[in-house]
Amino acid sequence: MTTENIDQVPSVSDLRSELLLRRLGGGRTARRSGLPRADRDRPLRLSSGQQQMWFLNRLDPDSREFLVPLAFRIRGEADRDAIERALSALIARHEILRTRYVLTGDEPEQVIDAPALIQVATDVLTGSADEREARCAEVLAAEAARPFDLERDWPIRARLVALEPDDHVLAVIFHHVAFDAWSAQVFVREFTQLYRAFVENAVPDLPDLPVQYADFAAAQHAAGAERETARHLEYWREQLAELPTIDLPADRQRPAVREHDGAAVEFALPAALAGQVRQLAERLDTTPFVVFLAAFQLLVSRYTGLTDVPVGTVVSGRSRPELQGLIGYGINNLVMRTRWHERQSFAELVAAAREVLADAYDHQNVSFARLVDELQPERDMSRSPLYQVALTMHEPRRDAVALPGARMWPYPLTGGIAKCDLELQVGDAGDGSLGGHLVYATALFDGSTVERMATHLRNLLAAAVADVDAPLASLELLDAAERAVVIGAPRSAAPVQSCLHELFEERVRRSPDAVAVVVGGVSLSYGELNARANRVAHWLRGRGVGAESLVGVCLTRGVHLLPVLLGVLKAGAGYVPLDPAVPVERLGFVVGDAGVGVLVCERETVGLVDCGGVVLVVDEPGVLDGLPVGDVGAVVSPDGVVYVIYTSGSTG
Repeated sequence: MTTENIDQVPSVSDLRSELLLRRLGGGRTARRSGLPRADRDRPLRLSSGQQQMWFLNRLDPDSREFLVPLAFRIRGEADRDAIERALSALIARHEILRTRYVLTGDEPEQVIDAPALIQVATDVLTGSADEREARCAEVLAAEAARPFDLERDWPIRARLVALEPDDHVLAVIFHHVAFDAWSAQVFVREFTQLYRAFVENAVPDLPDLPVQYADFAAAQHAAGAERETARHLEYWREQLAELPTIDLPADRQRPAVREHDGAAVEFALPAALAGQVRQLAERLDTTPFVVFLAAFQLLVSRYTGLTDVPVGTVVSGRSRPELQGLIGYGINNLVMRTRWHERQSFAELVAAAREVLADAYDHQNVSFARLVDELQPERDMSRSPLYQVALTMHEPRRDAVALPGARMWPYPLTGGIAKCDLELQVGDAGDGSLGGHLVYATALFDGSTVERMATHLRNLLAAAVADVDAPLASLELLDAAERAVVIGAPRSAAPVQSCLHELFEERVRRSPDAVAVVVGGVSLSYGELNARANRVAHWLRGRGVGAESLVGVCLTRGVHLLPVLLGVLKAGAGYVPLDPAVPVERLGFVVGDAGVGVLVCERETVGLVDCGGVVLVVDEPGVLDGLPVGDVGAVVSPDGVVYVIYTSGSTG
């Protein structure tokens, strides 16, 4: 492995360091494990999770999605030599940190290198305090985004940034193929122990590892493990059959290929509400995580209309005790799919979510990559497979760690990555409150949209703990202020005899530039919407449409729908919705039964139904060009027809 060292500060390595590496890396893995030792003389296979990571890395070697950055502020003396020796000892102790991934034939294999001393790249910054802080953030962001070559590099590198002689930031970057959230806890614990020992000129006293990651990976491919996996797969095939896709209303059209850039907004419950959530969890014989799961699924339901909501979560993958102290990629993704109906209570939803979570944990020993391969969901490069929203438990905020002559605490350094469309990260904030973040895909959402989601989630939780037995449909999503904005105050000044399109025209005159419609990546102001509707109205009036006429509207839910409906009303007529998704025989009956003589459709729906009269293909280029954009001025009675709806159980 090669590392870059851009500063001239010498790196001290002595005979004691070399002897320590030999001792830690010389096969001192205690055999106190039920896992057999993998044969190092034969090719070492990757674990199922690693195989997925390796494949994704081959597809996009420059992706930041699978980089895991950790950073720490060190105030006081930062002993660079002790840092290098501590990191080198960790690399010697954990084979996975000195493993490369080499393709031999059709399969990659793990190649474990001998221990060696690592050098920490160092920057010494100058300038004002603000300039140094800004430059530090830039340097570490670039370091956190620099890819690994998994065939040549070890999956770890480090950089030390000196802002002052007694103020440093240490960044350690890992590749996910060798590191996960559980590993971060192991790393911090062991690194600080080793650092203290080296500063104090003592011999580190870490317990021997009962197993190495290569043994864990090999055990996944044993015959017994395959039989166990087959048993669990049967559960998942049944549980995830006909899995729905979650499409949250987005601010922008979904890209054809999923983008991984993400951001986060803070989500926090005040101490009083957090206490109520904990009490509710205890009363319902569960945990706050399950209460959050039920509330999060209900939030998604309110935004999508679904009452069948799959949510992803992460488990450590270290159910065996000998894996607890192991660095490596062990985590697994589970899909928690809860189904309910709106007449149920929140208590019943929590109970259902608890059962779903318990069953998922019972069948967690199938890697997510294997599950996707087995279930073979329809390939969609625009979204993550099996689930699009996730809930994870946040680690409690770590307090500052005392080091010899210094204190160390986490430094905020993230890769700006969204693993799916929306992820709720929640946990104990340490002051009695519960909180975390809503991480979102910036390709889809604005921060203000996700902030509103966070507010709605708090509102649902507050309503649920206030009356846990109330029907789910009655739990309030909006607070009083937002309800007043959405519903509006009573308008006594509004003319009693005004028609809908006339009230709309009044709003156009008040705020023509305000946004009226957002569909995918297209937005229309009130003025633009009014102009489009007027062109449609003029076209209809020119074809004899007037009072009490019925116009068939066969459109998908897109940017053309609202201008057409308003245009029909402005022409003095009523509209007959014709859903393109229903059978063409039903559409033909509706058109004939209603006596529709004029039809508005789009290129996607033209030809589905024949009205025997004139047809406006509204998205045909130039079809409405040149028509007036001013109001039609048709005389319309408030008692006139607005629409005729044919439901599944009626004839009109």
